[in-house]
Amino acid sequence: MGLHDLEIKKEYRTLRDNLVQGFYIPLLSNASYYKRAVGFFSSSSLVELSKGIGALAKNGGKIQIIASPYLSEQDINDIRAGYEAREILSRAAIRQLSDDFPEYETKERLNLVGNLIASGIMDIRLAFTKDNHGIGMYHEKMGLIGDCDGYVVAFSGSMNESITAISINYEAIDVFCSWKSAEDSARVRLKEKAFAELWDNNDPAVTVLEVPKVSDEIIKRYKRNPPDFEIDNNQFGDVIVQDSGLYHGGYGKSGPILPSEDFLYDYQNDAIKAWAGEKYRGIFDMATGSGKTYTGLGAITVLANRLDNHLAVIIVCPYQHLVTQWVEDIVKFNIHPIIGFSSSPQTDWKKRLKRKVADQRITKGFFCFICTNATFKSSFVQQMINGISGPTLLVVDEAHNFGSPQLLKLLDDRFDYRLALSATLERHGDEEGTDGLLSFFGKKCIEYDLERAIKDKRLTKYDYHPIVVTLSPNELGYYYDLSFEISRHWKIDKKGKRKLDSYGEILAIKRSRIVAGAEQKIGKLKEAIRPYTDKYNILVYCGATNILQDSADESDTDEGDIRQIDAITKMLGKELGMTVSRFTASETVEERNFIKKEFQSGNNIQAIVAIKCLDEGVNIPGITTAFILASTTNPKEYIQRRGRVLRKAVGKDHSEIYDFITLPRPLDSVSALTKEQADYDVSLVRNEVSRIEEFARLARNKMEAYDLIWKIKEVYDIEGEQR
Repeated sequence: MGLHDLEIKKEYRTLRDNLVQGFYIPLLSNASYYKRAVGFFSSSSLVELSKGIGALAKNGGKIQIIASPYLSEQDINDIRAGYEAREILSRAAIRQLSDDFPEYETKERLNLVGNLIASGIMDIRLAFTKDNHGIGMYHEKMGLIGDCDGYVVAFSGSMNESITAISINYEAIDVFCSWKSAEDSARVRLKEKAFAELWDNNDPAVTVLEVPKVSDEIIKRYKRNPPDFEIDNNQFGDVIVQDSGLYHGGYGKSGPILPSEDFLYDYQNDAIKAWAGEKYRGIFDMATGSGKTYTGLGAITVLANRLDNHLAVIIVCPYQHLVTQWVEDIVKFNIHPIIGFSSSPQTDWKKRLKRKVADQRITKGFFCFICTNATFKSSFVQQMINGISGPTLLVVDEAHNFGSPQLLKLLDDRFDYRLALSATLERHGDEEGTDGLLSFFGKKCIEYDLERAIKDKRLTKYDYHPIVVTLSPNELGYYYDLSFEISRHWKIDKKGKRKLDSYGEILAIKRSRIVAGAEQKIGKLKEAIRPYTDKYNILVYCGATNILQDSADESDTDEGDIRQIDAITKMLGKELGMTVSRFTASETVEERNFIKKEFQSGNNIQAIVAIKCLDEGVNIPGITTAFILASTTNPKEYIQRRGRVLRKAVGKDHSEIYDFITLPRPLDSVSALTKEQADYDVSLVRNEVSRIEEFARLARNKMEAYDLIWKIKEVYDIEGEQR
């Protein structure tokens, strides 16, 4: 609900209207900011100012107060004499602060004010007048209450913020709403301009100063306990128009609804509250399998409730299978999305989206559109987003992908509210892209890493088994040749950092494929997987690469060699007699869904052989054993792969991970290397050891991996050189 949904009168009079219950509380409960210029500063005025602001502060709103302390004759003479006005104002204001409040509720309200000042939510500045007529108190009384939709209520009149003024004296205020008429809108703009000039000390007739001493004194005197944001609810009960809690049953059947009040865990609710506190902008940095999607959908529900369903939601995922997976969860929240991508089951999705954008201008209702990154970039979707007239929330899953220049340029002010979801937002080797994401989306509202997820039993514990393979002579020779060529393509970027040029990056990819496709991995896999030939729920993760055979010429590596996935599938199926299915980008959405279903059932498919598409959010919780043949130097990728395996499932108490570690040569031959040869080796060895350390850190059987780590470090003399 927004301000424009409330019944607001043009005039309020204190002995006829209950200003606290009928004006302040309902408006401030639905506001994002409160700006108040008052004629008097005292402890009692702070108490009255606190009424209604609990819900505002809880929702992440901001409060700015301009007040004028009573200036004694001595204060005025001191200012005339040229003494520092800030010090005199501080002295006068502190005199007006009292500790003589026996009432518990008054103390709690002052405690709330002290907390809000300490946290930066409330800011108080002091004012006095100085002109040809002399020095005096600033007496203007006006206020501005605005919401996140841009609607503003301005009010002015004879009332001071004090118990006497609000409750006893016959006072009146006039009210102007920015959306009701041209005249009201003009009055609101004048009040906004006047307040801004005062706040910035740009009004020639009034001096307004920041007074840190007064703020410090308020905090020192009154801040005792954590703030009670429900103080208005407790005092005034059902009179409050809007419940500002996290979830509320009043959003109606047409908008998002949380499946149940206890559907989310505390850490998910805390993330959503923190996001709301950042004005509904931020990042959920959560480990794969810890519930990012549900947390994101809970956030959508909260914001839609806050805006009374006047909200357009755009959800973007990197791949089609992730869109499909999201839709399965979205419908649980009473959301019926428009699904946009090339092979969408909604063949008329473009017409649906166009109609919803047009309808929203009239109905101001809720709609949700979910699409892939590629569809989001299309000119049609960008044109539709440009046409949305109301508040818009952009939710980006696996948001690290949006750090690319092509996608970053589409992140702009069209999106009032923003939410990024990612297990690893930082882009490996791309600080500029990472900075762009942080600049647009804002702060991390939660960092829920793998260690915490395992500790909280959101993910399973695991055993980790590193399996060492070495490059063949042909592979090692090609690796050396590429390493030498790469060494000639380093450059210094604008920030003074060493990085590869574009051709060097191509060569580095070629070199990484040599490591990923090491021929020895097939034989080692066959040996390691034999005990599992009658088991189910197995994942074999391989690289999008070929196997460089010793008989092949180096120049033929991209054409004549065997694809790793082909060799693995043949070995598992024909040689070991296992039922195997591929899970790659070549399979259609329907085929992947069928494979997942059959795999989860534990009846037909024993093992899935996968390439890239399992890196980005695919949910197959039944996986109990993983053989990872291909890993990169990018922590994002191997952390996500581990998270895939650790998802909880019925009957699954732990997971097994077999990680194939590629070394240049057998360890017992390293002592015969020249220094130059050892230097070429160490780059690869460091990367592999770094991954072993990360995987072993949280494993139940970590000593098995540490024995290997210590041996490798000793042989290559790289102790202390790891991250």
